[in-house]
Amino acid sequence: MAEGVKYKDLILQADNIFKAFEQEFERFARFRTGVGLEDVTLKDAESLQANLNDLRTRHTGKKSAFASVKKLIGRVGQEDRAAFGQHVQSLESEIERALGETDEVLKALVSAGRLERERIDVTLPGRRPRRGHLHPITLLRQRIEDVFVSLGYAIEDDREIETDYYNFDALNIPDGHPARDAQDTFYTTDGFALRSQTSTVQIHAMERRTAPLRMIAPGRVFRRDTPDATHNPMFFQVEGLCVDRGITMAHLKGTLSEFVHRLFGPDVRTRFRPSYFPFTEPSAEVDYSCFKCGGNGCRICKGSGWIELGGSGMVHRNVLTAVGIDPDVFTGFAFGFGIDRMSALMYKLDDIRLLFENDVRFLEQFN
Repeated sequence: MAEGVKYKDLILQADNIFKAFEQEFERFARFRTGVGLEDVTLKDAESLQANLNDLRTRHTGKKSAFASVKKLIGRVGQEDRAAFGQHVQSLESEIERALGETDEVLKALVSAGRLERERIDVTLPGRRPRRGHLHPITLLRQRIEDVFVSLGYAIEDDREIETDYYNFDALNIPDGHPARDAQDTFYTTDGFALRSQTSTVQIHAMERRTAPLRMIAPGRVFRRDTPDATHNPMFFQVEGLCVDRGITMAHLKGTLSEFVHRLFGPDVRTRFRPSYFPFTEPSAEVDYSCFKCGGNGCRICKGSGWIELGGSGMVHRNVLTAVGIDPDVFTGFAFGFGIDRMSALMYKLDDIRLLFENDVRFLEQFN
């Protein structure tokens, strides 16, 4: 009799556990069939799926109440053990079936919702990327390169970090020379320096190609200048070099005159003023008549009628000797000017720092 009472108590315990499951499962009941679920959002389906997994763990996990009842099967009397085991097994099967059917429906809802969210309509017009444009310095640099390429010059480029030899010594600026102060640059702890002029490219080109050669070297250079409306510690420069037999100052004047004619028009005039540079002798500053007022005086040329182009001169014998070119056989001329200032003049900028501030409102004007 005692064994029978125990059997009935266990049956009742199993039934109560099943009823507790049914009560919790009631909120999922409508999802077993998969019908009438058009109003279920992806977010709701994902949340219900997570709740269903929690429900599965509570009622079928190793520590669930149902698992505890299953452990008691062996303690039931032999005559009732089979019936009790079948009863418990049928309840467990019903729980697993209810959870499984609901899980399949929720998985389908989640999958369909995610597919719809990530769907791409290939028939829709694409989003056209915003079209960029070249920087004003790059635009002017390309115009300068086009002019010199048409005159038979090659475009050379090289490293921006140089040794002291290429940045100064090879350009006839030995240690202690006063010209080093004007071209003071930024140095590294390993004895290297950011180039203060693209003349370093000329030295590499003459060592590599020897004479005769014609080339220009546009690129960035660095000097320890305090930034203001006309100065920047980093700026763009272009330098030119021509070395051959019989090159004279007349060739230099003709080349630069042709350059400003092609860049600003045939009526622009040039003039040369004596100057000094360690790497050229004789040396001259080059001016050209104002392209805006024709030499009459305006705001761009500050009323003088002339605009400074840059420095120039005949390549110094010491420079040719340093790169292994015989100065008694070959002569040459060199010139250089800043692209930033010329760009500021052409685009009527009051401050060259505008070119480097990356303000889209400013750059959009050059589209």
